[in-house]
Amino acid sequence: MEDIFTIAKKKFNSRLIVGTGKYKSFEQTASAVKASGADIVTVAVRRVNILDKKQPLLMDYLDPKSITYLPNTAGCYSSEEALRTLRLAREMGDWRLVKLEVLGDKKTLYPNMIETIKSTKILAKEGFEVMVYCTDDPILSKKIEDAGACAIMPLGAPIGSGLGIQNEINIKLIKEQSSVPVIVDAGVGTPSDATIAMELGCDGVLINTAIAEAKNPILMAEAMRYAVISGRKAFKAERMKKRSYASPSSPEENLI
Repeated sequence: MEDIFTIAKKKFNSRLIVGTGKYKSFEQTASAVKASGADIVTVAVRRVNILDKKQPLLMDYLDPKSITYLPNTAGCYSSEEALRTLRLAREMGDWRLVKLEVLGDKKTLYPNMIETIKSTKILAKEGFEVMVYCTDDPILSKKIEDAGACAIMPLGAPIGSGLGIQNEINIKLIKEQSSVPVIVDAGVGTPSDATIAMELGCDGVLINTAIAEAKNPILMAEAMRYAVISGRKAFKAERMKKRSYASPSSPEENLI
């Protein structure tokens, strides 16, 4: 059966979204993205070089015509900052599919949900298709959807921590109640973490640090690619039921 990943009525083949920060060079970034098979890459608008023509541009290495750029508001700590950043992105490249994150503090990089909900409502009214980074709180996640988000992106653990999904129950609850895609964003450290996210029923996974900071980013990108595919297939196959006691693998009828 066809299994297409859809966000805001746009169809994608890969359920893995990758970030473009923390790599040693744009060449390495491009190679990792290719190995990951991702159709979408996130780009921190506030860190994009648009002034110095002598410096290389990410677009020279990743063609926006062949891959979807997802501008994000990394580094924004207020609704005003985030709104200004995404309006700039719209002016720069007519980008309307965007990722919103409004951070609460510099130590945890947890989202400020009050400012996030406020920003989501405004951006949705302005015609943006907003994918929203949020906490793994099912109640607040539902408010994000009600505010107009086209995708909900709960954290698995703090950004860049590599701790993996710390609250599987909440992630599963968020998926069960949501009518828009749920994409685990932040905290993935290994391919097994990505697989778990997909086995829980999530629609996708966003990964940056786990790939960029691996000793071999290209190989790790490829590993994440297949981890997401494997987890999705396992979810669709529907795992066996857990039992309290052993169950023989061979039938017991007609034994010699």
